[in-house]
Amino acid sequence: MEWVGNAPHPWVVERRERITFGVQTFARADDPQPGERVLAAGRLVDQLGLDAFYIGDHPAHATEVWMHLAALAVTTERVRLGSVVNCVLYRHPVMTARQAADLDQLCGGRTLLGLGIGWDVPEFGELGMDYPPTPERHAALEEALEIIAGVWGDEPFSYNGQRYQVTNARITPAPTEQPHPPLMIAGAGERVTLRQVARYADACNFGPSPQIGGVRTPEDVRHKFAVLERQCREVGRPYEDILRTHFTPWLMIAETEKAAQAKLAHYYPDGLTDDQRFSRIVGSPEQVAAYYQSLVEAGVQHFVCQSLDAADTETFCLLAEEVVPRVKTG
Repeated sequence: MEWVGNAPHPWVVERRERITFGVQTFARADDPQPGERVLAAGRLVDQLGLDAFYIGDHPAHATEVWMHLAALAVTTERVRLGSVVNCVLYRHPVMTARQAADLDQLCGGRTLLGLGIGWDVPEFGELGMDYPPTPERHAALEEALEIIAGVWGDEPFSYNGQRYQVTNARITPAPTEQPHPPLMIAGAGERVTLRQVARYADACNFGPSPQIGGVRTPEDVRHKFAVLERQCREVGRPYEDILRTHFTPWLMIAETEKAAQAKLAHYYPDGLTDDQRFSRIVGSPEQVAAYYQSLVEAGVQHFVCQSLDAADTETFCLLAEEVVPRVKTG
């Protein structure tokens, strides 16, 4: 999977000249039918014609990502399915490769594999896991990337890393999509993460909250893309081979600004923290489209729009019907 002069992934090529949007969501803890709520949201996103449906990876306190993606694989027709993003330390890389390959078989080649190093310290404890220092988590991601590529190959694969070991493993059946499902790496670190993107990934992903890079303004976005372009040059890879994606931690849309602010007050009756003010995008379709247009002009090609309430179908519908048509290529 590491870039060795291969052609750009077809998934990237198809999205170079147009702006695409996906939805990432969770059911709220107090929802009486959380699993069905997530599945209903995925089916709606498929029907609305949005590009992708993603589920976040927090198995200690949210619906399990792979189980629900598998259900959507056989109940949707066209939407890309994946997790933005899987914490690489929650599962052995061979298991991650197995789950992604099986999902790709079930959905007929519509899988995206998103990976990151994890950030939720309490969740690591809930899962009975240690929370390694950042350099160790970066190293674990690098090992996992090499293992996943290896076990998706044509021959049995062995690997002896600092964290992970593999002996004669090969995932069969392999993923349907060729040469493999597109790979997204989350984060905005300039010394390690963006270099890993340049070496291994088909897409980068970052956004305004601290957990996903703290990339808050269009100027910040331009700077990170400039760093990624430099990293690509250093490994000899065309910068255009990587899809440039952006993550909105919580998108809330309503027909009017007043109604959107009322929605925000419903979820945050005590107001927002400083970090949340930068990462909660709230407004009418016109306001939200203007926000995304500014990011397109900074170089973004694909948006991952999170809603922390899968029941907020108004946001999904307005995104597809009112926002997406307003956002044009730069």
